[in-house]
Amino acid sequence: MIYSIRLTITHLYNQPAANSRHLIRVLPKTIANRQHLTTHLLQVFPEPDARSETVDFFETTSMACAHTDFHAEMSIRLACHVEVFPPAPWLDLSPDVEQLCREWQASCDLSARSPVHFLGPSPRLQPDPAITGFARDLFDPSQSTAANVIRLGQALHDLMTFDATATHVDTEAPEAFALRRGVCQDFSHIMILALQALGIPAAYVSGYLRTLPPEGGIKLEGVDAMHAWVRAWCGEDHGWIEYDPTNATLIGSDHVVVGYGRDYSDVSPVRGHLRSSGGQKNTQAVDVAIVG
Repeated sequence: MIYSIRLTITHLYNQPAANSRHLIRVLPKTIANRQHLTTHLLQVFPEPDARSETVDFFETTSMACAHTDFHAEMSIRLACHVEVFPPAPWLDLSPDVEQLCREWQASCDLSARSPVHFLGPSPRLQPDPAITGFARDLFDPSQSTAANVIRLGQALHDLMTFDATATHVDTEAPEAFALRRGVCQDFSHIMILALQALGIPAAYVSGYLRTLPPEGGIKLEGVDAMHAWVRAWCGEDHGWIEYDPTNATLIGSDHVVVGYGRDYSDVSPVRGHLRSSGGQKNTQAVDVAIVG
């Protein structure tokens, strides 16, 4: 299956800004046997005075750009094709959580893919008593790690209500959990904290999700948005699994990965600083469509 992904992120400044530097992380990864980035065009307007591309520790591609002159608006536009392969069926080979903890405690692997980087805390995530209690109440030591991951993700989905007006990008996970409302970023942060409280390494995933129109309706361009979900370590024999608590589902071919990190701050689509005397307004529009 080949997806066409189009993204536009626009920053409108109340007063012209200058001397800006940004990291842009919106380009899908190529992952063996899962997805392959075939073509892409990533543009920034106005044209940056300097631009470079790097790959960070967690193997996410970042484009760095800088603007020296004053500008009232910055627009980021991505057009790409990604081939996505159907997920392979799997048997649950994960150990129970007690054995899982023994595995990562004995690990000497410090590479980007090692589970030891995803045990917390991290810049945006600190342990929270309420979320820890929620996780421990749901934990079943007789079940496998993967079964507990799915059980917790489903319970979080049932407890929370998706509400795009309830939180903002800087809302902390305990606040969203207390509200029982939030967006995919909040769902994912809460689930990561809950899994880590049980000793299960968990990572934040940024990417794209193909959404379907209501039955009988027409899909509108630009209504999709960048999405977030969770990656959980399920042992040496099973490896990582990914779960979307916002939609209560294991990841399938509708999800396209941009990057992995400890929390949102590691894979935020745009991060940077600028010189300006006013506020700004940000908008985002994404369209994910099948083209082959």
